[in-house]
Amino acid sequence: MSCPLRPSPLLAAAAAVVLTTALGAATPTAQAVRAAAPDSAPDLRLAGRPGGPVQSATVGLDTRLHPAPSGARTARLSTEPFSMLALTWRGADPGVAVRTRTGGRWSPWRPVDPLADGRASDGRTASDLLWVDDSEGVQVRTARPAPDALDLVLIDPGVRPGDQVTSRTTSTTPRTMLTDSAPKPQLHTRREWGADPSWRNGEPVYLRNLKQVHVHHTATGNGYSRADVPGILRGMYRYHTQTLGWFDLGYNFLVDRFGRAWVGRSGGADRLVQGAHTLGFNHASVGIAVIGNLDSRQSSPEAVTTLVKLASWKLDRHGRYADGKVTVTSSGSDKYPEGTRVRLPAIDGHRDTNDTACPGLIYDKLPGIRQRAQRRIDRW
Repeated sequence: MSCPLRPSPLLAAAAAVVLTTALGAATPTAQAVRAAAPDSAPDLRLAGRPGGPVQSATVGLDTRLHPAPSGARTARLSTEPFSMLALTWRGADPGVAVRTRTGGRWSPWRPVDPLADGRASDGRTASDLLWVDDSEGVQVRTARPAPDALDLVLIDPGVRPGDQVTSRTTSTTPRTMLTDSAPKPQLHTRREWGADPSWRNGEPVYLRNLKQVHVHHTATGNGYSRADVPGILRGMYRYHTQTLGWFDLGYNFLVDRFGRAWVGRSGGADRLVQGAHTLGFNHASVGIAVIGNLDSRQSSPEAVTTLVKLASWKLDRHGRYADGKVTVTSSGSDKYPEGTRVRLPAIDGHRDTNDTACPGLIYDKLPGIRQRAQRRIDRW
């Protein structure tokens, strides 16, 4: 599709920020573009808490959807800048797809899959949270008649000074070397990625014992930079707590494509905090997610190595073999009804317990990950 002959005020502002960058200023961000274009009048606006970097909007689409040959769709909606989106609804999966506008160009249509880790606390079905770079427009379509209460969630995680600092470091967490178990890997803290403690809903729940490490991918997207990662985590945190109503970010730990490990859920990285990552199997496991969409792209070697370090550390501290199997009783998932006893690897993929493609292509690497993790355990 060709670009309009006359650029919009928002795009002109973005171009001005890019020109400033060429002269030596900081890289343009969604919030910088927003600040440079105060007179624009987008269809959808975002808002946040005073002093906080995260801006978001939840938009009801019931009155914005119009009949289409195979379902329904919205008009092309202009927005304030955002970089993450998701949808929630009630009832059957309507087959949602979205496209976004970045720099005046519309992306191809992209399917939005239902979240395999559970539902919102009020019973709504939720989608995966997608990373769509810095966008200023969105359009939504459904393959079937739209359900009631179809909501669009837009998130701009913003930028903090610490995001750039973190991108240039390996960790600010001292490494503890233990002689009697696999060592704790270097971890980036919740403070480093900017977790707002006031967003939490309740208090941590702790496990009595650990049987498994479940491997995931976040399905958010792959084209992120080092400095983008703290913002991605803030966006996930906002979605999990404020939209889904969960206690905290669902994953215990996350690994980026550069090989850095991040503390996800609060409650203490050294403790057995119950997560919200694997429906039916959270009660005896830790969830580790690789940040990105691995459905069609392999995980980086750096991410795999860090995954090995995290899994061996957690399993060895609690007397588990990384290359062994355990028997776990499901508390109820879409694959195993409540009360079903299942024999599973100590390090498994999300698809082993739920009807999902997660964790994508890294699933084929799990046998090697188990072997490497066990060798690390044996070494210590």
